[in-house]
Amino acid sequence: MARFLRKTHTILYFASVLFYFILAFPILYFYTRNSKKHFRQIVFFRKWISVFATTTVGVRFKVREEVPIDWDKPYVICPNHTSILDITALNYACPRPFSFMGKIELLKNPVTRIFFKTVDIAVNRNSKISAFKAFKRADTLVKEGKSVVIFPEGKIDDEYPPCLHKFKSGSFRIALENQVQILPVVIHDAWRILWDDGMKFGSIPGTIHISILKPIDTKNIGPQEHEILQQKVYTDMQYHWSTFNLHKNVKNTNTK
Repeated sequence: MARFLRKTHTILYFASVLFYFILAFPILYFYTRNSKKHFRQIVFFRKWISVFATTTVGVRFKVREEVPIDWDKPYVICPNHTSILDITALNYACPRPFSFMGKIELLKNPVTRIFFKTVDIAVNRNSKISAFKAFKRADTLVKEGKSVVIFPEGKIDDEYPPCLHKFKSGSFRIALENQVQILPVVIHDAWRILWDDGMKFGSIPGTIHISILKPIDTKNIGPQEHEILQQKVYTDMQYHWSTFNLHKNVKNTNTK
């Protein structure tokens, strides 16, 4: 019965996404005719389609900033990745427009396709040429003063329960080359609510906790020192990930 309910919840979630997307599509389609001019409006619709869909099925978000964040600045935003709900978590947590970098398969999805053809960046992980073009596009957006979200793990890993996996260097190189700050983000509970795409374990209502860590300045780090920056971000995120999950597990044990 529990498995059936979890699967039903996942179906309801995807139905909610599709419902709000169809509702917004006429206006969204108009804006995508000139995506550069209407970048902000397209991102606005991406945010509220995803947030309304999760709210409809009882998924909430709670954001904690380690220090007050100046959202008027551009950032290379580096979150961990365990669930498709990470997209909504970031849409909810970040008040300023930004672009995602995501797998090329999202161009086949009827909902995400319109965003990855306009404001977001699709990348084929198996193609060096595609990766080069994607990071070139991300670099251009940062130079224009826009923030970019790049999942430094590169993908959702098959391991369950998930852990924080080794980072790839692309996001850190972009931050260093453009002298913009790295903004680490740790999304704690998304995998408990809906792991990966939800097809294996289904999903449940609940609250996703998001920790936005202190921005890391790149001005005093040379481009050749990207590994130092990469390791610092990993260490900071690993600490918050481990600490939260330890407290969560202890709490769950005490309430049994």
